[in-house]
Amino acid sequence: MVDSREGKLLQTVEELSDDIIDFSSRLIAEPSILGNEHSVLRVAETEFRHLEYNPKKIFIDPQELSKKPEFAPVPWDYDGRYNIVSVRPADGKGGKSALFNGHLDVVSPEPLNQWSRDPFTPYIENGWLYGRGSGDMKSGVAAMTYAVKAIDKAGFGLAAPVTLETVIEEECSGNGALACRVQGIDADAVLIPEPFGPTILTAQVGVCWFKVSLVGSPSHVLSTQSGVNAIEKSFVLIAALRKLEVQLNSHSHPAYVDIPHPINLNVGGISGGDWPSTVPADAEVKCRLAFFPGTSFTEIQSLIKQTIFDAADKDEWLSRNLPTVEFYGFRSEGHQVDADLPAFKLLSGCQQDLTGKAALQFISTCTTDLRSFIQFSKAQATCFGPVAENIHASDERVNLASVIHTAKVYALFLARWCKLVE
Repeated sequence: MVDSREGKLLQTVEELSDDIIDFSSRLIAEPSILGNEHSVLRVAETEFRHLEYNPKKIFIDPQELSKKPEFAPVPWDYDGRYNIVSVRPADGKGGKSALFNGHLDVVSPEPLNQWSRDPFTPYIENGWLYGRGSGDMKSGVAAMTYAVKAIDKAGFGLAAPVTLETVIEEECSGNGALACRVQGIDADAVLIPEPFGPTILTAQVGVCWFKVSLVGSPSHVLSTQSGVNAIEKSFVLIAALRKLEVQLNSHSHPAYVDIPHPINLNVGGISGGDWPSTVPADAEVKCRLAFFPGTSFTEIQSLIKQTIFDAADKDEWLSRNLPTVEFYGFRSEGHQVDADLPAFKLLSGCQQDLTGKAALQFISTCTTDLRSFIQFSKAQATCFGPVAENIHASDERVNLASVIHTAKVYALFLARWCKLVE
C-alpha cells in the first residue's frame, strides 16, 4: 500500500521523466566500447555534479586487483581508466544503506549496415528509445540516478546513505565493479538495472572467456595438400568443445531444470592466415563458455583444457603440434541466492504495490556485475530493470514506460529500505 508521502515521491519521478529520457539519450550518444569509455564517464560525472552528488573517480589498478581471485586478467591496459561513484549521505539514522550499480560500457555495434540508423544517434519511436546501450544499460543508469534525485526534489531525506556506482568492463571482465569493492564501496542492498524487466534475479551462470591458438604448415595453393590449414584444424577443436557443451547441459542444476539449454558455448571469433593463396599457418579461436553455479572456475578451466588436448591427441598433426589455451577476461563463477532475502521481498512488495503483481524470479543464463557483490560484498544483491529488446544486436531498444517504472520502483524501495526522513 502506497502512503501519501510515497505517492508524492512517485509523482515526482513522473515529473522527472523528461530528465530521465534526456540523460539516457546523452549517455547513448557516447560510443563507449571497450577502451573508449572516457566520454560517457564525463557525461555521468557532469550529471552527478549537477545533481550535487559529489562524484569521485575510482581508478582500476590491475596490480592491486590481481591479489583477488575474482580479478580477470586481460590483454589490454588500465592506464587512466576508471569508474565514477557518488554517495548521497544519510540525513538521519535507522535505515539500511543501498547501492545502485550500472555499467556504461557497451559492446560493438558492428556490423553497422544491419542497423536502421546510426547506433549512437538515439531516437524515439512508438514509445521505444533506440541506440546501442539504450537497454544494456544506459537507460537503467538514468533511472537509478533520478530515483535518487526524486527523493531530494520531493523534499525528503533518507536515514541511510545511497551510492550511485557507474562502472566499465561489465561486458568483458567485471574488473570495474571489482575495483569499487576493493576500495570498500558497499551497502546492505544492491540493485542493478539489467534489462531483464521487472524481475528479481536469484541465479546466474558462471562465464569464462578463453582463446585457443594453433599452428599449421604453410604452402602455396598449387600444392595445398602439402600444407596444413590451421583454420581448418581449429574445426576439430570447436567440434570437441560443442560436445563439452552437450555434456555440461546434461547435468542440470536445480535452478535451471526448467530452462532448455542453459549452458551455452559461443565461438566469438576466428582469425588466421594472411593471404588467400597461402595455406594459413596459424589460427586463433576466441570462445565464451557458461557453467553452472557450484562449479568453480578452476574446474571449468580444467575441463576446457582436457577437452582441447584430448581432441588434439586424436589428430595426427595436432598431437605433434599441441594448441595452447589462454584464459582471459571473464572468470566469473555462478551463484544462486535465497529469493526470501529481506531486500528481495521488499523489492517485490514495491512492484506489487505499483502493479498489483509481485515480481517474478529470473534465472539468468548470462552473467552480470552481481558477481562482484555476491562473492566480495555483504550486500543482498539482485537485478531489476527495464524491458529491452535486441541487446547486443542491431536496433537495440528499450521501452520508455518500463524505464520510468523502474525509476519509480527504485524510489519506492529507497523510501522503505533506507527510510524517508522529513
